[in-house]
Amino acid sequence: MKYNLDHCVGNKLRRLSRIVDGHYRSGLKDFNITENQMTLLFVLHSMGQVDQGALGKKLVLERSSISRNINVLHKNGYVGKSSDYRPQVFLTEKGTELVKQLIPFWEAVMDKVIAEIGEDGVAMINKLEQKLN
Repeated sequence: MKYNLDHCVGNKLRRLSRIVDGHYRSGLKDFNITENQMTLLFVLHSMGQVDQGALGKKLVLERSSISRNINVLHKNGYVGKSSDYRPQVFLTEKGTELVKQLIPFWEAVMDKVIAEIGEDGVAMINKLEQKLN
């Protein structure tokens, strides 16, 4: 075998993602949402009303992941959905208020992670994303 698991780029990236998600997970329990749901709320906050498919493309997520998380957020009153065949989704007033509450938490976690990896680490991540995108 040419490579072993320690060399697997996908494995390393998923591991890093789980490490960073861990920084968010404990604090998000207070809000009763997941990391993916927080990301969806933030993207909806910036994009406004949007087709679920556009969310999937922007976040590079499967349709089923988007649907599952949107349904939970909708059930909890954070997201509204149109009745179109391809539903448009948007933040409700409750969702907008949650985003406002989440921002200081998210910024504190970002400060912590950036302090750990440094500006060079952030630049490397940005460069990797550009190369792989």
